[in-house]
Amino acid sequence: MKDFFKEFKNFAIKGNMIDMAVGIIIGTAFNKVVDAIVKKVIMPPLNLLTGGVNYSDRKLILREKQDNIEEVAIAYGELIEVFIDFIIVAFTIFVVIKFINRFKSKSEDPKNKEVATPKNIELLANLEKLMKEQNNLLRSIKEK
Repeated sequence: MKDFFKEFKNFAIKGNMIDMAVGIIIGTAFNKVVDAIVKKVIMPPLNLLTGGVNYSDRKLILREKQDNIEEVAIAYGELIEVFIDFIIVAFTIFVVIKFINRFKSKSEDPKNKEVATPKNIELLANLEKLMKEQNNLLRSIKEK
C-alpha cells in the first residue's frame, strides 16, 4: 500500500499533471468569460437586428405540453449560442497557439540573438556545427 501512495505522489507532483490542472482551471474561467460575452454582448445586438428574436428561446416544438406530459422540443436557439461560443473559443485558441509557435520558433533559432535560446537547442546547434566541420574535414582528406 505504501508503494501505491508513493507512485501516486510521483504521478501527481509531475510537472505535466500540474500544468494540465492549471490549464483546466484557466480554461474553465475563460469559458465563463466567453459565455458572458456571447450572452450579454453579442446576442443582444443580434436579437435587435433580427427583429427582437431571442435565440436562446427558439425551439422547434415536436409535442405540445399537455396535462401530465412535458413538452418535447428541439432547442436550436441554444445550439446557435453554443456554436458562437465554440467559434470564439476556437479562434482565441488558434491565435494563442500561433503566437506561442512564433515565439517558440524564435527561441529555437540559435542564430537569433533577440531571444534567449534554450540550452538543449544551443547544444544541438553546436553539435550540428561540429558535425558539419567534421564532414568537411573528412571530405577534404578523402579528396587528397
